[in-house]
Amino acid sequence: MTWPRPTREDHDRFCKTEGWRAVRDARGGRGTHHITYELDLPDGRILRTRVSRPPDRTDYGRSLWAHILRDQLDVDEATFWSCVRDGTPPDRGALVPPSEALPADLVHLLISKLGLHEAEVAEMSREEALARLQRYWTEGG
Repeated sequence: MTWPRPTREDHDRFCKTEGWRAVRDARGGRGTHHITYELDLPDGRILRTRVSRPPDRTDYGRSLWAHILRDQLDVDEATFWSCVRDGTPPDRGALVPPSEALPADLVHLLISKLGLHEAEVAEMSREEALARLQRYWTEGG
């Protein structure tokens, strides 16, 4: 499929639609030449892109746009346009914790207060972990 030439406005709309956050420059103020956006991904990576000011109808050249899509936005052309035109954000593979995952505070208490090993805690169900912690509180260390 042939896509239209992307503009700064399209680039800015993509970032806003997907929920990228505007970040400050190294001096603590807003940059005067670019709007810099960041997006935290579920896999731990942080994507960063810059849109030249003002985000208007000025378009990008092919080479620069290919770089932005691949290295900054981490999407293909179809995904980009689906987000811009239809408001459909890219599927970034959101991490879903297991339904039986132990709360981080509980894991911390089991390891730091009870002295259990991480491997032992990882094998516990929620009920087992809570029972173990209750026993510690009622019977003492």
